[in-house]
Formats: sequence, C-alpha cells, structure tokens
Amino acid sequence: MRKGNNYRGGRTNSDVQRVLSHIIMYDLKDPRIDPVRTTITKLEVTKDLKYCKVYISVLGDSDRKNDCIKGLESAKGFIRRELAAKLNLRNTPELTFTLDNSIEYGVEMAKKIDDILGSSEDSEEAEAESDVEDDEADEEKEEMSDSEEE
Repeated sequence: MRKGNNYRGGRTNSDVQRVLSHIIMYDLKDPRIDPVRTTITKLEVTKDLKYCKVYISVLGDSDRKNDCIKGLESAKGFIRRELAAKLNLRNTPELTFTLDNSIEYGVEMAKKIDDILGSSEDSEEAEAESDVEDDEADEEKEEMSDSEEE
C-alpha cells in the first residue's frame, strides 16, 4: 500500500468544491441562501466517496447563518443530484453542511491586533510629542538663563 498524500483524493475534493460552489451560486433558488454571502471554506470527501463534509462560511448575523444552513439542508437532495450529473464519480457523496466561523474569527483577531498596535503607536506618538515639548522648554530655560547672565 502506498502511504502519503493521495493526489486523486485532493483532486476529487477540489472538483467537488468547484462544482458545489457553482451549484450554490447559480442553481439554487432558495431565498434563505444568499450566494454572494455564502462561501465554501473547506470540503472533505472520504476515500470511498460515500460522505462529504462541507464547511460553509456565511456573512451576516446568526439568524442569517442558521437560515442558510437550513436552506442547504433542505436542498441537499437537489444538490446531490446536480453533483452526480456534473461529476463522473463512482459514488455521489452524501453531503453534511457545517457552519465555519474561522473567517469571522480571523477578522475579529485582526481588529484586536490593529487596536493594540494603534494604541501603542498613539502612546509612542504622545511620548515623542512630550519629548519635543520638554526639549523646547529646556531650550527656553537656557535662553532665559543666558539672557539673565548677560
């Protein structure tokens, strides 16, 4: 038996993801599924092609996300039939849709990092401004003391 990465498995995953994205974007007419806000982030097809776990990311609030998943679950039979028609696979996998929040998590973490970096830059700018003001005050004191000595 050959171990390691299976090229066919990776190619199957990418083919199924490409066709599934097309089906969601153009073929589904369910109003709960907004094709512009729905993205397939990851897809895993088992080696025997019986099951497929689809990770979906939906932009919007939690109600919109739940509605989209419910819409995809109700259209599962249609999606599977279209998948079988467009892909020549030995078996058409049974689809399981899972909500993926990794994109939103990444955006949230990026905002937090920007806030931290922004606050540290603000404090550095404030320190630099106070240093400039201190230097100017010191120069004025020196000028005053020089003028008094004369």
